[in-house]
Amino acid sequence: MRRVQDIFGRFTRNLGIDLGTANTLVHVHGKGILVREPSVVAVDSKTGQILSVGANAKQMLGRTPGHIKAVRPLKDGVIADFEQTEAMLRYFIDRSTRRQWWTAPQVVVGIPSGVTEVERRAVLDATRKAGARDAFVVEEPMAAAIGAGLRVEEPCGCMVVDIGGGTTEVAVISLAGIVTSQSVRIAGEKIDEAIVSFVRRYHGMLIGDRTAEEIKLTVGSAFPLVEEVSMQIRGRDLISGLPKQTTLSSVEVREAISEPIAQIVEAVKQALERTPPELAADIMDSGICLAGGGALLRGLDELIHRATEMPVFIADDPLTCVAMGCGKILDEVERVPALRHALIHANS
Repeated sequence: MRRVQDIFGRFTRNLGIDLGTANTLVHVHGKGILVREPSVVAVDSKTGQILSVGANAKQMLGRTPGHIKAVRPLKDGVIADFEQTEAMLRYFIDRSTRRQWWTAPQVVVGIPSGVTEVERRAVLDATRKAGARDAFVVEEPMAAAIGAGLRVEEPCGCMVVDIGGGTTEVAVISLAGIVTSQSVRIAGEKIDEAIVSFVRRYHGMLIGDRTAEEIKLTVGSAFPLVEEVSMQIRGRDLISGLPKQTTLSSVEVREAISEPIAQIVEAVKQALERTPPELAADIMDSGICLAGGGALLRGLDELIHRATEMPVFIADDPLTCVAMGCGKILDEVERVPALRHALIHANS
């Protein structure tokens, strides 16, 4: 039986999936990132039929007739709708590998470190039902550290801060294990919501989530810029109900997002406070690694550096770190057996 499994394993593709609140990325062994799409599903509420997944479904957000809903099946990094998540996973797995019964993939999915047993089991069950031969989960900060190229197996401390769409994961890792971690459900979505709220309150204008994300990417910053910038935004006037245009500056956006950013910085400080002194000294040498889409917010590295007095650097490709780490970990387990403890199997 073992020999048969080994033979099948030669033809099986290992998939690493970053199942994010905002976006889903799929890493295929030997091919890199093959899928990078929004975690959105369009559903016909009359029939329950799923009409579209990913980028096409995101285009429908806020623009659909009454009977079609474009929704995000994950909330704060965990499954909010099991059936829609399963359908989304099946779509992404199909896109990443040819579906043959003898080549069903082994899949590793990254999950927030603060999830409950029920939430973890939901991810494993959805992955198996979506077509995985074997399903595993790994905590996102461990996957992000591996994907960023940190030497997680060495007897010295490294620290990673993974800022995604729904959660921010902070972890100190040594000897292929998480020594201390902090997970807060404050990340990209909360930053977008803060921008929407600010524009509504101070400009009397209603904007959508897509516009808020564009504002964040264009003029958002966590630390004062050398040259402050501004942009024109469009929305709906709250009083007249008519379309409205106004100018928003980077100073205003920084004020708008100051509260969620402060909570992220506080999570980093709390993790450092619980870190053993020897590992804290190692981090002082190696620095804090920022990963995830939130790492691209201008000035965030400088803000964390000022708050912690630790060196801070951004991963080479922060958006793909978790997916890359999930894809690599099955190969790394052969080289670093201690990593087996980081993987949780569907049958566990």
